[in-house]
Amino acid sequence: MDAARALREIAFWLERADAPTFRVRAFRRAASVVDGLPDLDERVASKRLTALEGIGRTTASVIEEAQRGEVPEYLARLRSEVDVPERGAELRAALRGDCHSHSDWSDGGSPIAEMATTARDLGHEWIALTDHSPRLKVARGLSADRLREQLDVVAQLNERLAPFRILTGIEVDILSDGSLDQEEELLARLDVVVASAHSELRMASAEMTRRLCAAVSHPHVDVLGHCTGRLIGAKKRPQSTFDAAAVFQACRDNGVAVEINSRPDRLDPPRDLLRLAVDTGCLFSIDSDAHAPGQLDWLSYGCARAEECGITPDRVLNTRTADELS
Repeated sequence: MDAARALREIAFWLERADAPTFRVRAFRRAASVVDGLPDLDERVASKRLTALEGIGRTTASVIEEAQRGEVPEYLARLRSEVDVPERGAELRAALRGDCHSHSDWSDGGSPIAEMATTARDLGHEWIALTDHSPRLKVARGLSADRLREQLDVVAQLNERLAPFRILTGIEVDILSDGSLDQEEELLARLDVVVASAHSELRMASAEMTRRLCAAVSHPHVDVLGHCTGRLIGAKKRPQSTFDAAAVFQACRDNGVAVEINSRPDRLDPPRDLLRLAVDTGCLFSIDSDAHAPGQLDWLSYGCARAEECGITPDRVLNTRTADELS
């Protein structure tokens, strides 16, 4: 068992379980220390691992067990605790990529390359990088200049990672009047545009309906992200109110996919609205909304809900190839 790989896998499963960031970083930091260590065997034998900055008692135990050729106990426990939905496996297998992910360019926790290689290792053919737009300052949203810089970085990474592909994108904020928080010229250059409301979520129903309908009528929007804005579980936030029939009709008429957000703290839209979108004839995008590599594996939760509501692969945007989307 490779010690650095074991440490990174632990970080992956912790991220998938939405563990505290400090705990995840401890294992990723330890993996980086091990990567550059020429005398690892000697340090393990002499019990000197914890003398290294970035190696604590727990990570040292993982390294020692891995160096003995064992699956570390910590890793084995995390593997055994993975929650895999009973439904949705066939739909999950049909997905080629993920239309909604974040990197450390905005409020994600990992570099673009790490998000991309993890997606590749999960079996994706592509991933859309959709960092936030400038108005969302709390999430370090990308200004037009930063987004242009990111496009150059993605182009370089795509040369290195081919045939895997990073699709250029954005999660663009839907402003209160339904306009979009980024320059028109830049939106036109992107492969995937996810439009989401992040503010004024308690807006009156009629105003929110006009706002969402205006956004999905924009010619460059591909996906309506987490449409109700709700949060469930420990962090609760009620869903926005709007005329869902009108919004989903606008999505259908403009060829915009309704996102099935797979985050366990969102699972948006709720099942009643999801069934309404199905009956309306909408397309869908089953997305992780991942802010860390391990969260890319959350797609199975969205697939389970999609199957439960009768959604077939032909109606799911991310069963398509990168060329079909770009």
